[in-house]
This record gives sequence, structure tokens and C-alpha cells, in this order.
Amino acid sequence: MREIDTLIQAQWIIPVVPEHEWYEDHTLAIHEGRIIDLLPAREAERKYRAEVSLTLENHALIPGLINAHTHVAMSLFRGLADDLPLMEWLTGHIWPAEGRWVSPDFVHDGTRLAVAEMLRGGTTCFSDMYFFPDETARVAAENHMRACVGMILIDFPTIWAKDADEYLHKGLKLHDDYRNHPLIRTAFAPHAPYTVSDAPLQRVATLAEELDVPIHMHVHETADEISGSLEQHQLRPLRRLERLGLLSPRLQAVHMTQLEDDEITLLAQSGAHVVHCPESNLKLASGFCPAARLIQAGINVALGTDGAASNNDLDMFGEMRSAALLGKAVAGDASALPAATALSMATINGARALGIEAETGSLEIGKAADVVAVDLGGLDSLPLYNPISQLVYSTGRDKVSDVWIAGKHVVKDATLTTLDEKMVRHKAIEWGNKILAADEQQSKQS
Repeated sequence: MREIDTLIQAQWIIPVVPEHEWYEDHTLAIHEGRIIDLLPAREAERKYRAEVSLTLENHALIPGLINAHTHVAMSLFRGLADDLPLMEWLTGHIWPAEGRWVSPDFVHDGTRLAVAEMLRGGTTCFSDMYFFPDETARVAAENHMRACVGMILIDFPTIWAKDADEYLHKGLKLHDDYRNHPLIRTAFAPHAPYTVSDAPLQRVATLAEELDVPIHMHVHETADEISGSLEQHQLRPLRRLERLGLLSPRLQAVHMTQLEDDEITLLAQSGAHVVHCPESNLKLASGFCPAARLIQAGINVALGTDGAASNNDLDMFGEMRSAALLGKAVAGDASALPAATALSMATINGARALGIEAETGSLEIGKAADVVAVDLGGLDSLPLYNPISQLVYSTGRDKVSDVWIAGKHVVKDATLTTLDEKMVRHKAIEWGNKILAADEQQSKQS
């Protein structure tokens, strides 16, 4: 009998790969942070002796959820200016608030709030784009959370950098600092085609190839973005990115609500990934990503929440449900984007987009033990015919009981083990009081 670290027996284990399968009364064997076996519970009892053995009678085990697009520090702006048109929301509230408040401390505390929320909700990895990415990376690493941190790039000066050279210099330092970190990756994160000019984008294309890192970018988010690009460049944004050398399997194109048939073909041919943010797109009335058509065309589609300022949560269970339901409505087909596909979008597809599918995204032997236990024993989950459908259509993040990242138990019995929840709560309230007072003053002056 082999001595190992952890055995987790559950009513259902949903590996995601293969997509539509699940195993009943099976056990996941974990040793030194990795999955070493997935086998019937009785066989596990004969084969392994573990330091920690758990039996979760009413639970499903799933891979850790991957939030493929966030601005996590913006959690401190959650609910600041809701139900406003996009440009009024940005110019009248969000941009002034960012100009006044964004700092290393703001990003540090906002990231801690977001990490706490995501871990409690079963998210084990996030991909971020924001200022002071060094603080974001530090908080994620300190709390044993997997992250892909964006090396932000914008044409205009901000508190983080004064020009493209400084943005790239600071980004490359971040990349070097975390080059060999087991949980933290980096990606180039040019903000959007309309905020980054040709020369810096060409540099990003070259550097991404040299360093073998992804490119994370808002693309085709709104109709105004398309019309502005046609006016300025005589090209739609995707065609401009193709001309500049960015359209490749490295690209994670976020939002993609404005797509024509030939652009879907172009995406499929390029191998680029799409990150679908259904709830943020709905709230800001940005448009509808044709997710089912993209998947049918062979394009890898992942899921993201966007920032909590425009969602207003970092809830990947909610995002799965919204993606599945919206996908059916947009396609006009109730069979489009089934539950198992939505779960894949939130797990293995996100890993593929981030280039970490060999490490995480599914419960397969050899991968990191990024695991989430979801309690399906409540009245709102009964009767249960198909655990995958139940996870997507009936279950919420409040049913997450336990979370492991690389084998470390980061949420135990719905309690965070790497973060002080009282301290996180205190800091969030403190920031909220300051930000609200300043926003009210700003509104009076305007």
C-alpha cells in the first residue's frame, strides 16, 4: 500500500476531459501537489494510505475554475456607478476614481479582496490586466493562487508608466521576477486596439514570440471601437492586428461582441483564443459574443468575469450559467452551448487560452491538483439526474465547500486558509468610504 498525501472520495468526480463524462463513487489521489490517480473508491482503499482522507458524500469534484479576464483591483469600485451608459460610466466616475485612488496600496488591497472572493467561489486561477501588476502578482503568490498577470501597455501616461518604453520595461522586469514561479505567469496586456498605436503593438508581437508568452487584449468590444478603427486606420481592429502580426495562437481576444463571418473564419485559421465575458457585456450593453458559432468554427472560447466594477462580481458559476443561456438565445437554438461546454469554457478552455493546459484545467493524472468540491446535497439540487447540468444551471458559488490549489487546501469547510477575512473586509469598507465621498464630491462639481 502506497503512502500519499491526500485522498478525496466524492459522490461524483467530473474530470472535464473527456467533456461529458463523470465518475460516481470515485476517489482522487493527490501527492506532492499533483493528481496521481482517479479510481473507484474501493480500489483506492486497497491501493493507498493517505495522511489526509476526506469523504464528501454529497459533493462533486471539479477542476478549479479559471477566470480568464479580470481587473481584480477594481473590486474596490464594485457598485460605484451602476446603470449608466458606458462612456458616462467611464469618464464621469471610473476614470476620475482611478486617477485619484490607484496606487500600490489600492491594487494590493483590491487584489486581496478579489482573491478572497474568487477562492471562496471555486476560482483557482485568474488572468489580470491592470496597473501595478507587481502588486497583483505578489498578492496572488502570497495566498497560493494561480494567476497570469498582464504586462499592461497603453499609449498615454498613467501612474504606472509615462510611455510605451516604460510600460514594456516594467512589464519585462515583472516577467523576469516570476519567470520560474510555480503559480504565477505573465502575458503582454496591450489594453485595446484604440489605446495602443502600431509601433508598440509590433514590439509586443516580437517580444511575445521571443519570450513565448501570450498576448491578452480587449478586441471588438463595442460598435464604437469598430467605427473608430475604420475612421482612423481604414481597417476593422482584427484586420489591423493581423497586419501587425498579433493574430496568432498567442492572442487572447477579450469580449469579441462585434464579429462578421469572415472574421470568425480568420480567428479559426489563426488559432487565436476568445475570452467571453457575458455578464459584463450585458451590463454595459456592449453586444453579444457569438460564442456557439465560434466554438462550432473550432475556436477555443474561455470565460471571464471582467472587473467587479462592471459585472459586479467575480462569480464563475454565474458566468457559466449566463454563457450557456445567452449562447442559446443568440444562436436561436436550445441545444447550442450545453452545460458541459460551459463547464469546459470555465476550466480547460481557460487553461488552453493561458497556455497552461498541461498544468491545470482538468482532473487528469499528472496535472496539478487544482480541485473544487461543490455540495450538491441541498434541496435546490434535488432530484439530481445529471451533475454537470446541475452545476451549471442550478448550483451557485455558495455551494463550494473546499478548494485545493496544487494540493494545498486553500478553502476548508467554506473558510479561507490563506487570508484573514476580517482584515480583508475591514480594508474594503475603509476604501469604500473614501471612494464614495470623493465620487459624490466629483458629481457635485460636474
